[in-house]
Amino acid sequence: MSIARVTELKASSTVSFQDALEQGVARACKTLDNVKSAWIQNQEVQIDKDGKICAYLVQLKVTFVLED
Repeated sequence: MSIARVTELKASSTVSFQDALEQGVARACKTLDNVKSAWIQNQEVQIDKDGKICAYLVQLKVTFVLED
């Protein structure tokens, strides 16, 4: 029997949502063992004073399997 756990994290990028997602997953895999999946719970952008997007943020839920 396997036991999985879900943890939540936020990642950001000045490039794109895709880049923020990739950075978030890479960071999760660096810290957590047995990462199996991730899903985007929320996306948002930060806007500068000129009305331009300056950052892309993703809120992720990452699933990893606990070892025996």
